[in-house]
Amino acid sequence: MSDQIPLTWLFAALAVMLLIAGFFSIAETSMMALNRARLKHLVREGRRSARLTQDLLDKTDRLLGVILLGNNLVNAASAVLVAEMSVRLFGQGEYVLMIATAAVTFFILVFSEITPKVIGATYPEAIALPSAYVLTPLLRIAYPVVWFVNLFVQALLRLLFIKPRADGGEHLSMEELRTLVLEGGKYIPKKHQSIFLNLFELEDMTVDDTMTPRGQIEGIDLEDDIDDIRTAISTAHHTRLVVYEGGLDKVVGILHVRKFLNASRREPLDKDGIRAILRDPYYLPEGTPLLLQLTNFQEQLRHVGLVVDEYGEILGLVTLQDILEEIVGEFTSQNPMTGNLLRREPDGAVIAEGTCPLRVLNRKGGFHFPLEGPKTINGLVLEALEEIPEPGTALIVAGHPVEVLQVHDRMVKVVRIRARKAPVGEAKAA
Repeated sequence: MSDQIPLTWLFAALAVMLLIAGFFSIAETSMMALNRARLKHLVREGRRSARLTQDLLDKTDRLLGVILLGNNLVNAASAVLVAEMSVRLFGQGEYVLMIATAAVTFFILVFSEITPKVIGATYPEAIALPSAYVLTPLLRIAYPVVWFVNLFVQALLRLLFIKPRADGGEHLSMEELRTLVLEGGKYIPKKHQSIFLNLFELEDMTVDDTMTPRGQIEGIDLEDDIDDIRTAISTAHHTRLVVYEGGLDKVVGILHVRKFLNASRREPLDKDGIRAILRDPYYLPEGTPLLLQLTNFQEQLRHVGLVVDEYGEILGLVTLQDILEEIVGEFTSQNPMTGNLLRREPDGAVIAEGTCPLRVLNRKGGFHFPLEGPKTINGLVLEALEEIPEPGTALIVAGHPVEVLQVHDRMVKVVRIRARKAPVGEAKAA
């Protein structure tokens, strides 16, 4: 019967078989290489091809079953065709069968396997979505055969104690999400990428990392003269001020400057008038996660909180703006003193106040100081030296050359920091 088929028809049939096998290979690779997040986005947009593709990928065993069934049937038919063509061209013989086997292997590898799969991996979306229109009806037609074959596959998997992952079982860790954001830099605006990365860092931050230290809290002492109090309020750098009596150990409340100014329009307020418009202070324990505190501020309609230790001593002050700046970057500061915490010199070195937070130095100065221990450059220098340094002392901290310029009242007041010169973690006196 086969002798009656022209040889040219056999060559044409072989070419068609190789193309069909190539289709199954390219469809398989593109389906497996498809970006699932992108696919879900296309499904939400209402793309029919995306929905069909998603339905196929939701049942991977059936999808692979129909692809491999078709691929193997076509490859087997191709081998038979090549064998027949070789016999008709070269006659019977062992060498003829060897040549036929080598030829069919070469053609299948080049035209039906490697080339299609490389193309499928390179353009997964452009190929997988249209392929769904072909694979979906094929799966319906071949479903009985696929179902029968999968019975044996499932039994073999059980014998090997392998449980296929349930649909939707793919989850990304925070580090994997961070990597996705970093790798997607060319698709995400730089500012948006920075916000995403800051959100990941916020997961490990507490109020201790961003609070204003106790010694830098701007407040009003009700024991001062009333004229001095009014002057201090009218020239304040913040919209909300801590009000206390004698010191921060006796906080009376939080004053909103706008309330004071509105109330003062009718008549100048005395100390009792100031007390009347104060809001009760809001305390929060040290170590509170920043994300949790952001939620607490939102739920309790607060903007300012006083951080206290286990003994109730005030350690510092944290504001809603402080937390938001950790996410979106710094706003235009209302406090001119903030800009004096550090400045860059023409040679690239940074002059910083001892009270400058390490996070600010890392963010603004491009340094890599560790954040697990001390929160300020003063604390980091004292920890490294284990003594109060003299002006002119030079040391290496976290790989950065640091020179102590001023020391006052057992504190490092001003330092000069230069570019990194040594591995992270190294700290030694010069």
